[in-house]
Parts: sequence; structure tokens; C-alpha cells
Amino acid sequence: MQPTETPYDFVALPSKEKLVQHFVGKDLDGLRTPALIIDRRRFAENCAAMHSKAKEWGTGFRAHLKTHKTIEGTRLQMISSADKTNAVVVSTLMEAWEVVRGGLFKDGTVKDLLYGLPVAPNKVEDLSKLWDVVTKDGGIIRLLIDHPDQIKFLEECERKRHTSRKWSVFVKIDGGQKRAGVSPGSLTFENLIRTLVVSPAISLYGFYAHAGNAYASTSFDQASSFLSAEVESVNSAAEFALKTASSMGVELISQPFVLSVGSTPTAHAASAETKAKLSSLLHGSLELHAGNYPMLDLQQEHTSLIDRSKVAQRVRVTVASYYPGRGANGTDEALVDGGAIAFSKDTGPSGTFGEVIGMDWKLGRISQEHGTLTRTGPVGNEQLKLGDKLEIVDGDVRGGREIVDIWVPWKGW
Repeated sequence: MQPTETPYDFVALPSKEKLVQHFVGKDLDGLRTPALIIDRRRFAENCAAMHSKAKEWGTGFRAHLKTHKTIEGTRLQMISSADKTNAVVVSTLMEAWEVVRGGLFKDGTVKDLLYGLPVAPNKVEDLSKLWDVVTKDGGIIRLLIDHPDQIKFLEECERKRHTSRKWSVFVKIDGGQKRAGVSPGSLTFENLIRTLVVSPAISLYGFYAHAGNAYASTSFDQASSFLSAEVESVNSAAEFALKTASSMGVELISQPFVLSVGSTPTAHAASAETKAKLSSLLHGSLELHAGNYPMLDLQQEHTSLIDRSKVAQRVRVTVASYYPGRGANGTDEALVDGGAIAFSKDTGPSGTFGEVIGMDWKLGRISQEHGTLTRTGPVGNEQLKLGDKLEIVDGDVRGGREIVDIWVPWKGW
């Protein structure tokens, strides 16, 4: 006798085939909560809008896959109604291998993959194997470096091979954010460039900056200013590399350099207007990169560069309990079955962990697996009942009420 299948089998074995069979075509009320819901139409429109931004700015585009971590979302990022790209950046080796396993190199959707952290010695062998695999399909793996010792790791890797290669690398630039990267003009940067240009294992592809501080933008002008600063930092780095190579009598293979800049706020600010403000001569060709733009969230809304109608994600939760008069000024509170794991531990500039769409409630406090709704407006008749489902999805199929696909995200590092 076959064992009876229970709903929890889907948690233990979250294969796409089983999930699709169970959920697709059904109403959202059939979902177990908490559930992340993506408006696929809106997601695709956001991808097309970013492709249009890159075209307007006259640059290439590299899509970051870190936000959704799915094959389906990656395909929408690569090919939209506005344009297409074949270049991606990932944050983990798991993401990189899932791009391969999903057939995106095999069918030519992805040809150029950048591992988006400065390479650590314990990752070199894995990345070398990854490069061997994608080479069969005409793909390439690129790396970020920001310290001279990373070059030694790569050179040691190539010495062990029967046929050595040259790794294609971006130098990761710190434009003042004090995250990853090396500051142009610093002694470490100068040593890095001098070591890099003569390395038998390295081909300098370009310079890469990420304006993480641009998330604090609240206007187009502010985001534009961050974008200009990014361009200035990678351009000055490229100028120094050219002068250094010339003074050492070294002919650089990769010309022109690729100057890769962007974050979702600064990429939204990319336009013909902002490009016209770049007064200095560019020592390479520009590339935009961004990652949050297909999904968007309250953080991005706070920048004022997008409005809530562009946000493509919602978390659906169920009211588990209700507490009349327990909140501030005698207001009610409610308990929902989504907490830090379903949302985030970061409130962002909004000061809340989330907002109930269409109602005067917010996710005011969170624990790991549950959250507390508090009031955002005056006490009214907006009482919640146990079992209420909270979220709004607006899409093409049955007004956004029908499940049309299941995207299983990649997990791990």
C-alpha cells in the first residue's frame, strides 16, 4: 500500500513538478501561509523598464539574480519586451551552479557570469570547475578581486593545470561605501594594479562599483549624484591602470575596459540626461548592473524613484489571533503567521517591517515565525478576524487571484 501523501510532503520535497501539480490553476486561498507571491506581469514589466533604462543610457546591462534566486525570474531578467542581455552577477556559488543546472548556459540565455564577491581562496577550485563546465557551451566566468593576494590564489590554481588560462576579472572599487572593494589612489590599489597587469593568470576586464549608499536616495537628483560618483570612481581607476601598464611597457589584452556601475536606485536614475552630465572622458565602456528592480519593495518606494504600483511581491499571511485594545492608545493588535523568516529583520526607512495593502495596519513587531500587526491610523471598524488572509495581488489572470506558476528559489551557498 502506498503511504498517504500529506501537504507537508511539499515542504520536505519542494520539487517544482509536485508543487505545480498541487497548486497551479487554483485560487490563492489554497496556499499555505506565509507565502511569497509574485505578480509575474509586473515583474516582467520592471525587467523591460530596466532594459529600457540601459538602452537610454547607451550601455550594456548585467542582471543580479540575488533577490529572487529562480530560473524563471532569471529568464525574465534576460529577455524582456524591451531588450535582452546575457550577462548576470550572482552572490553565491549555489546560484552560479543553479544557473548551469537550469540550462541557461546550454540554451544561450546566459553567456557571461560574474561571481559577485571578491574571490576567497576556498572558492577558487569550485569556480575553476564551474568555468570548465560553462566553457563547453561558450560561456565565461568572471571574478572580482580587490587584493593582490587574490591574484596569487588564481596563479596557483593555473599552475596545477595542464593547460593554463587567464581569468577575466573586474577590480572591485570602493567608492566610499566601505563595503567590498579597494579605493582608487590607495597604496593597496596601486600594488594591486601593478601585480595584476603582469600576472600570467589574469586578464583585466574592467572595474566594478556598487553604490550601496544610494539606497538612502529620496530623489532623482540624489540618485543621479550617486551614479555620477560611481562612474567617476571606476573611470579614475581605469585611467590609473592604463597609465600604469604603459609605464611598465605592458600591453593590456582587454580593451576597452568595462566600467560596471549601478544599484537599483542609481540604475533607475540612468538616462540620457545623467549621461550628458559626465564631463570626463571615459576610459572604457559603461555597463549598468542592478538586482532588486524586478521585485522592488518599501525601501525602493522610499527613494521616490518608483511608486507602489511597481512592487511585484507580496507576502500572504493568515490572522492567527486578535488582541482588542492591547496596542498604543488602546488600539487593537493582531498576530499573523509570518515573521522575520517570511519578511525581514530590517525595517528600512519606512520604520515598519511591512504594510497591509489597502488597510490601516502595519507589521509593527516581528519574531522569527510570527508577526504583530499594529494600527497605522485611527481606530475604526477595520477589525480583523482569525483566519483572515491579508495581501493584495494585481495581475492578468483572474485579477491576480489564480496561481499560474511556482518558482522554487535556490538555497545555500
